[in-house]
Formats: sequence, C-alpha cells, structure tokens
Amino acid sequence: MRILLDTNIWLWMLREPERIGTSLRKHLKDAEELWLSPVSTWEALVLASKGRIRIDEAPETWVEEATSPFREAPLTHRIVLESQCLSLPQRDPADRFLAATAKVLGLTLATADTKLLGLGEIATLANR
Repeated sequence: MRILLDTNIWLWMLREPERIGTSLRKHLKDAEELWLSPVSTWEALVLASKGRIRIDEAPETWVEEATSPFREAPLTHRIVLESQCLSLPQRDPADRFLAATAKVLGLTLATADTKLLGLGEIATLANR
C-alpha cells in the first residue's frame, strides 16, 4: 500500500508515536511507500510560528530531517483543481490539498480527521 500521511499523523509519528493506533501503526510499518505533502510541512511550520508545536532546531534542519524518510508528494495544477472539485464537508484548504493529492496520485490517506474518512472519493486509513 502507498500511504500519504496527513499532518497530524506525520507529527505524531515524529513526536508522539503512542498516539498512532495499533492498526494504523501496522499499516504504516507494512507500507510499500510512505508519502508526505509539502502542504503538511507548511502546516507544521505555521503551527510552530503560532507556538502550537515546538521546533528546537533551525527550520531548515528540522524540515530536512523530518521529511527525509518520506517520498515527497508534488503539489501540481491538477491536484489544485481536484481540491476544488472534491465534495468535502469542510473548507480547510490543507485538508482539500491532502485529499486531492491522495486521489490524483492513487494514494491512501492516513488521517485522524473523521471528516476525511469514508468519503468514497479517496481511500483512507483511520487512526485506529
């Protein structure tokens, strides 16, 4: 399975792995590929700038180390267009980009966000 991590799952893997559910942990361990979107990197840096997460090293160093184990998902014009076509219950642009990335690239989105689960348009894995 090729899995795209949502921002929370990625940050929990880095900082609070105990928050990852047993079933999802197994899927992540057995995955063929783990993908990360630059949208998640942007979200993490925004959270750090607001003091909601702490980054102890230079942002450049943190980003390089925190993203290096994952394949980088592109943010393409097709993904941006698809983000506007998805029927999602919320307007959060980051969630829209992540869902559209999973759909366009044929990835399964690992998420803790119940609003993104069971949409039918994208494959998802819940944090269970």
